[in-house]
Amino acid sequence: METQRHSVDDELAALTRTLDAVLERMRRLVEENASLRRGRDQLAGERAALMTRNEQARARVEAMIERLKSLENAN
Repeated sequence: METQRHSVDDELAALTRTLDAVLERMRRLVEENASLRRGRDQLAGERAALMTRNEQARARVEAMIERLKSLENAN
């Protein structure tokens, strides 16, 4: 009877350690996931800003080309 009790206690202790390890791993994964989401959101914002700047630069270049063409036609 005493041996059987130790066996159950040992199994419970092992299960507790396993559960603790799983919970710790889950906590780390949740933290990592949140960090990755923040990084993704930051990169999306940077991408949008770069696309806006690129479009503004394209518009300025096109305007310069049009001015150059009008100067060329004026001569």
